[in-house]
Amino acid sequence: MAGTGDRGRRSAPSPPRPGPPPGFAEGVPPDNALHALGFEYTRITGDEVLGRLTVTETCCQPFKMLNGGVSALIAESAASIGGYMASGYRRVAGVQLSINHLRPARLGDRVEAKAVPIRVGRNIQVWEVQIWLMDPSTSERKDVVSTARVTILTNMSTPEKMKSYEESVKKYAKL
Repeated sequence: MAGTGDRGRRSAPSPPRPGPPPGFAEGVPPDNALHALGFEYTRITGDEVLGRLTVTETCCQPFKMLNGGVSALIAESAASIGGYMASGYRRVAGVQLSINHLRPARLGDRVEAKAVPIRVGRNIQVWEVQIWLMDPSTSERKDVVSTARVTILTNMSTPEKMKSYEESVKKYAKL
């Protein structure tokens, strides 16, 4: 279960933020593929990553439901950006993803993803990601659409040319 195990060395979580600041990294989103689908991050820290997506034609399978591959992309991306921060901005790579699709999100539905670390080690991190269907009348989480576990390798150095990305993420997260 999330929140148990070795949590590594991290400071207290940042307070919740209402949404991403305009002009993140001068127009560069944290994840280009998810951005193209309309996904927006609302909180990025080493302790929690939140984001939301309105299910559109672009991210649906032929039966007008959220494509499972999109859910997997959300899970791995959210865990990876959280792992990137939790590792002290070291390059990360997903090495294993396991996802269960529990119920559909239909065209027009809004979903929210929440990623939290289960274990943050120096070389390996494990994150749990849940994607929730949002209640349109209250904007509260309603039903779990899918749940995933993502294992990330975190012991790689970051290339010098990626330092600007690190600065963008720091600015976005307001550390």
